[in-house]
Amino acid sequence: MKVAIVFNEVNPELYMKKHRKAKDLDFKPVFSLTGSDPLSEYEDMAKALSKTGCDAYTLNIMDNLNTFIKDYEKNKPDVVFNLVELFKEQPRLEMSFTGILELLNVAYTGAPPLALGTCQNKTLTKRILSTLGIRTPCYKIIKSMERSFRLGLRYPLIVKPAWEDASVGIDNDSIVDNVDQLKKRVEYVFNSFKQPALVEEFIIGRELNLAVFGDKEPIVLPISEIDFSQMPDNLHPIVSFQAKWDPMHEAYHKTIPICPAKLDDETRKEAEMMALQCVRAVGTRDYSRVDMRLSKDDNKLYVLEVNPNPDLTEDAGFMRSAKQAGYSYKKTMKMIVDFAYERNKTAVVH
Repeated sequence: MKVAIVFNEVNPELYMKKHRKAKDLDFKPVFSLTGSDPLSEYEDMAKALSKTGCDAYTLNIMDNLNTFIKDYEKNKPDVVFNLVELFKEQPRLEMSFTGILELLNVAYTGAPPLALGTCQNKTLTKRILSTLGIRTPCYKIIKSMERSFRLGLRYPLIVKPAWEDASVGIDNDSIVDNVDQLKKRVEYVFNSFKQPALVEEFIIGRELNLAVFGDKEPIVLPISEIDFSQMPDNLHPIVSFQAKWDPMHEAYHKTIPICPAKLDDETRKEAEMMALQCVRAVGTRDYSRVDMRLSKDDNKLYVLEVNPNPDLTEDAGFMRSAKQAGYSYKKTMKMIVDFAYERNKTAVVH
């Protein structure tokens, strides 16, 4: 089986390894200071799939659809492993690439266009989940500075760009405790991201990541928890952009994953049921991640995000849960490819 691992990195030179030293920091690092290198990680994916018998190669389309179409006509891959997340710096165009794959009747991995578009719109996702009785934090969407900022929500609040993912636009100042801080942060979102601001009640408690694996009959892999116990007092217990992507930031080293999370059976089963409800409601498939908070106040679960096509690097959250469930890295990658291949084959038959 021939597999094209397709991604979109317009400035690959930005990922050249930088020489960084722990002595430059005012805290003790827990993880490597080099951070992630997507380009080498895509090559690792191709190597892993090659070990399963696939003829796998990588393709950077660099914001050029013709690059993909020419390669597809030349190499005729059986499956496109879709890792395109951004197109011309617009997250909302992520769904459009899969739309083209649909029109071409190409077998591809991960979520379809409608699911990607739905999850990109955080407020739409929350409305869908709420109609099913799935708890999400109370929220308001703010589109103008002219409106009243008396929102009827309980502080502290968290302010996010409404259409971003991967924690883009979320940092320590995203948590606000009063109306002046709220206005300042909303204005920051407007100016920096040119989109509405989503304002939610901040749920104080434990943060859980639920990896959902499969197509027709998805399963929930062992639950992972983000341990904030080492976070210093000056940083809020959140998975900020810096915590995910900046190895020189203290938050990166103080958000420590624990898998499996220590949960009582009742809470674990409820979380698993909610995660499956979420992915079915928004239509993600193959591999997804549902982020939740377990409230310290009332011990209830609240869904924060539904993430289609989460990070699949070997040390990332999804693969951590897969490994805990007994799936090796190469086996997990091959199963995702097989989901796509079988789905497309069945669709062609019908």
